[in-house]
Amino acid sequence: MTATPIRALFALAASSLLLAGCASNKIQENMTYDFGPAVVTAAAPLQGAAPASAPPNIAALVVMDFTGPSALENERMFYRLAYADALQARTYAHARWANEPLQMLTQRVKARLAQSGMKVLSATDASTGVPLLRVEVDDFVHAFSGVSQSEGQITLRASLFNDHRLLDQRTFTRTTPAPSADAPGGARALAASTDAVASDILAWLATVDTRKR
Repeated sequence: MTATPIRALFALAASSLLLAGCASNKIQENMTYDFGPAVVTAAAPLQGAAPASAPPNIAALVVMDFTGPSALENERMFYRLAYADALQARTYAHARWANEPLQMLTQRVKARLAQSGMKVLSATDASTGVPLLRVEVDDFVHAFSGVSQSEGQITLRASLFNDHRLLDQRTFTRTTPAPSADAPGGARALAASTDAVASDILAWLATVDTRKR
C-alpha cells in the first residue's frame, strides 16, 4: 500500500524535470543577438592603421543599404561545419539575430564612419559630388573548423563611386575566433569581425583619390 505514494512522488519529480526542461527550451528559443554597443575596435586593420578621424578626402559619404545572399535577408543565425560538410549551411534552432544581418551590417558600418567624424548620408540625401559607397556581402557565418574550434567569418566587397564613376573597389575578409562553440560565441565573433571590417573600410577610404579627372 505504501508503494503508491512513492510512485506518485517519482511521477511528480519526473513531471517537474520535464517542465524544467520545457522552460529551458523556451528560454533558448527566445535567445536574440545583435552586435552590442557600437565602439571603436582595437583590431589592427588591413594594410596599415585605421585613422582615428574621418578621411580628409571624404567629408561626407552616401552609404547604400548592403546587399547579399537572400539567406541574409532574415533573422536566422547560420553556422557551417567546415570539417564535416563545408557545402551545407545550417541554422541554430534556438537563436536568431535581432534584425536581418544585411541591415545590421549597414547600420554598424554607418555608425563606425559617423564615429570618425564623417557625415553619413542615405540614398535619399544624395547630392551631386558626394561619394557613394556600395557594399555586397559574400559571406557572414559562424564557421566551425573543428568540433570545438570556430570563427566568425565575414567577406564583403566595397565599391566607391562619385557621379556614377567607379573610384575604387576592395574586398575585405575578417575571421575572429569564437570564445565558445555555440550561438553566443558565434554572435560575439561575428560582431568583432564586423567592427574590424568597418575599421578596414574606413582606412581604405582614406587612401582613395576622390578628385575628378
